Amino acid sequence: MSNTATRTRTRNRNRTRLAAVAAAAGLVVLTGCSSSAPSDKATAASCTPAKGKVTLQYWNTVPGMDQVVALWNKKNPNIQVQTKNISNDQYGTLGNALKAGKAPELAQVGYDELPSLRSQSAFVDASGCSDAVAAKPKFVPWTWSQTTFGGTGVFALPQDTGPMALYVRSDIFKTHGLTIPKTWDEYAADAQKLHKADPNLSMTFFDPNNAEWFNGLLWQNNAEMYSYSGDKWHVTVASDQSKQVADYWQKLISGKLVRTDLANGSTQMYAAYQKNQIATYVGAAWGYSMFRDNLPKQAGKWTIVPMPTWGSGGASGDWGGSTVAFMKGNKHLYESVKFNTWLNTDPEALALENKLGGLYPAANAGLALPALSKGVPYYNNEKIFDVFAESSRKIDTNFAWGPTQKTVNLALQDAMAKAAAGSGTLSDALSAAQTSALKSMKDQAIPATAGK
Repeated sequence: MSNTATRTRTRNRNRTRLAAVAAAAGLVVLTGCSSSAPSDKATAASCTPAKGKVTLQYWNTVPGMDQVVALWNKKNPNIQVQTKNISNDQYGTLGNALKAGKAPELAQVGYDELPSLRSQSAFVDASGCSDAVAAKPKFVPWTWSQTTFGGTGVFALPQDTGPMALYVRSDIFKTHGLTIPKTWDEYAADAQKLHKADPNLSMTFFDPNNAEWFNGLLWQNNAEMYSYSGDKWHVTVASDQSKQVADYWQKLISGKLVRTDLANGSTQMYAAYQKNQIATYVGAAWGYSMFRDNLPKQAGKWTIVPMPTWGSGGASGDWGGSTVAFMKGNKHLYESVKFNTWLNTDPEALALENKLGGLYPAANAGLALPALSKGVPYYNNEKIFDVFAESSRKIDTNFAWGPTQKTVNLALQDAMAKAAAGSGTLSDALSAAQTSALKSMKDQAIPATAGK
């Protein structure tokens, strides 16, 4: 089993725990949970170097991270780091530690979880450390915008991303005389041609229980789900841009042009691809190993191209990715910034993380890694990571997650599942998610309103 495949399966296991986490009314109830603004702002004094040797705790879900940390420890005897893998219950473990006042100095936190934890005062603001502020230009712009609040503060440093692209079975396209679709309209037309030629062949599948994937599609269309101004959240989950995406996929579902009976990463999904029943996959950079590791006999039959676009701008979306956050109670912020910056910007560290854990780096230096500039044998030796690098550069920096994202995702998934079964539409699902967002914020006394 490859480490990248392990990471992919870990991501899928984490998604299945979505309901349990949300049912617990958030990750943890901490002091200040009624405020939508972050607290624990660091000052220059809090960033003073410690006297003597320091040991930091860093919790994460990445396979092989212990080897990366060992490399740091060998080079930095006065700042030692102990790592703990919490992939079995990432946010439950962090929530319990925060509640007990025993959180690690640093922890891996997904981009979509940052607002929720931040509104619960789970982080310390590291902007009092000059090295933390100076790290901004070292990362792809959209990732940095996710780690601040309204453009202020540094609550985490970006680690990895999931820029999206289109995986294509070149042989199937060639057999049916199809060209690579540049736009979503062309993609729909190709789907119609494929299904007409062979009713057992679908262009792709739509997983109604994967809100994170669907959110990536919304992101691509500049469908800003949330914004923050005037001391309150503005909720636009059911915007016109979002409904355009929903209506598009609803037509494909209603026309039986895409399947809705498959879960991403499932045995059934791989079986469908193995049987040549599906021609494309709309996925993220971290998914490139899924087909390589699970469908080895299809080597040379796949290519990866830019995701179809809505307009001439060529915008892209993101699915997944994480940060390394500065956790509440951190008494060694100076040392934490030093390690965090090295972990997520040093070429040697980035190369090891990519090799062992399959991380697609958020740092600009990471996009230039030798391993990511070479052709990949499974994909006809094509330089597939050039496609993902270009995708990453075209991701909207203004997109933001809401403070109750898990609850909203649950509502969206529930309604999408009903729509896939023929009860309601995907646009109805957006409306349900919008209502859920406003209610969940009201329940937690977080100021919010519908619209801009």
